Amino acid sequence: MLAIYGHPFSSYTWKVLIALYANETPFELRVVGPENPENAAFVAANSGPLGKFPLLVDGDNILFESSAIIEYLARHHAGVEALLPDQPDAAIGVRMLDRVFDNYVMAPMQAVVEEHLRPEDARDHSRIAAAREKLDKSYSWLDGWLEYYPTSPQITLIECAAAPSLYYADWVHPIGSAHPRLRHWLNHLKALPPVARCIAEAEPWRAFFPVPTPENV
Repeated sequence: MLAIYGHPFSSYTWKVLIALYANETPFELRVVGPENPENAAFVAANSGPLGKFPLLVDGDNILFESSAIIEYLARHHAGVEALLPDQPDAAIGVRMLDRVFDNYVMAPMQAVVEEHLRPEDARDHSRIAAAREKLDKSYSWLDGWLEYYPTSPQITLIECAAAPSLYYADWVHPIGSAHPRLRHWLNHLKALPPVARCIAEAEPWRAFFPVPTPENV
């Protein structure tokens, strides 16, 4: 059976879990945290230069980086949901959007979170402001892109990347009325069964998120 090393509150772990849940792929989640030091040690030894999760173990194959893991699942553990299109050019477009969500939504969201992990008097408020500005630009671009992207129950690499990044970005910098398509799509994503399952499983750790919780999250 596949094993995933990660944490239920981790946005990048969600990204992989959504793909697994969508295709009902059997796997074991091995939680990385203080209560499981052996799992943390395995990740540190096997997941690249920074020792980050999620990490996939499939027999002798060990992979890190969530996008690569989802590509591997699409190729070796295919299910009902085609996580990547078979047509090469269409697959390139899906990969491009995956990078948009990781680099232009997830990254600035994490910059805000990192500063809130510091004592209040040690936070770099200029970094927070710059990250929020980047999120506004991303929200605007995505709102325009959604005019041409259908809202459907299908799960692809795009939905796997979009759901966790937008969920947590909306937490740190709410998506408002200026971006109605994006607001509607995020609500759609949150209602998809694999995403809703991730949200429910993350519930016990919500109080540890350093940014105050807005009403809409």
